[in-house]
Amino acid sequence: MIEASGLVKRYGAKTAVAGIDLAVRPGRVTGFLGPNGAGKSTTMRMIVGLDRPTAGTVTVDGRAYRDQPAPLREVGALLEARAAHRGRTARNHLRVLAATHGIPDSRVQEVIDLAGLDAVAGKRVGGFSLGMGQRLGIAAALLGDPATLILDEPVNGLDPDGVRWVRTFVRGLAAEGRTVFLSSHLMSEMAQTADDVVVLGRGRVLAAMPVAQLIAGAGSRVVVASPRATDLADLLQRNGATVSPGEEGRLDVAGLAASAVGDLAASAGIALHELTTVGSSLEEVYMSMTADDVEYRSSAAPSASDA
Repeated sequence: MIEASGLVKRYGAKTAVAGIDLAVRPGRVTGFLGPNGAGKSTTMRMIVGLDRPTAGTVTVDGRAYRDQPAPLREVGALLEARAAHRGRTARNHLRVLAATHGIPDSRVQEVIDLAGLDAVAGKRVGGFSLGMGQRLGIAAALLGDPATLILDEPVNGLDPDGVRWVRTFVRGLAAEGRTVFLSSHLMSEMAQTADDVVVLGRGRVLAAMPVAQLIAGAGSRVVVASPRATDLADLLQRNGATVSPGEEGRLDVAGLAASAVGDLAASAGIALHELTTVGSSLEEVYMSMTADDVEYRSSAAPSASDA
């Protein structure tokens, strides 16, 4: 279990993490979400002792990382996939790490097989693609067969088969009772992988709860399509609904149930070609929740008139 209490990290005048309290439980996959600059990587670095907190505490199974007698056997971490000597082969990189904890070569071969690296184990890391570097980082995190796994953007650069492998693998680890804490910007993948989520914005916790609870709390909307969409929108708005244009000419309706939309349309003789209740996605909830906490924004794409 990972526990943080009042966790703060400042770099000069900048506060990267501003008083985080969190608990990452064993037996579940916990997703760590937030915009760039929200403090996710800094928090993960503090968990494994790479950054010292300005204030507060963070422990893994009741101990600070620096107090773990055999860290690789307790906590496996992937924070930087390229953290390997470019001149070493993948196998030798893993063997060097294993030697620090007396881990046998047989385990090195096991994690090579688990991560799908057997075909490139004898090749130098400097020639690896981003995806292969990610697989090597995951293999290194697994070396000590740890009870806790911390993965920062583990699917970055992986092909669809690799993404599915990570999803299946981490869920299997959680099913064994291990603690799995991972970050990702791929909301659709996180929705399939995580049991719980912690959402950060500007170094503060915006939400910490099961994924299903977070999505359910956002409510649902009605999607409707009609050849008389303008008339229908006016009718629904007069009856208290909020109506906005949706995809492919549909209307997104909030404030009225689908049955009420159908009854109003029927009473006005307006034909409907579609009437559906749609729940919010994790991406929609996340975007809404963090809209005011995005530190780095892209400028709008230039229009034709700007060319």
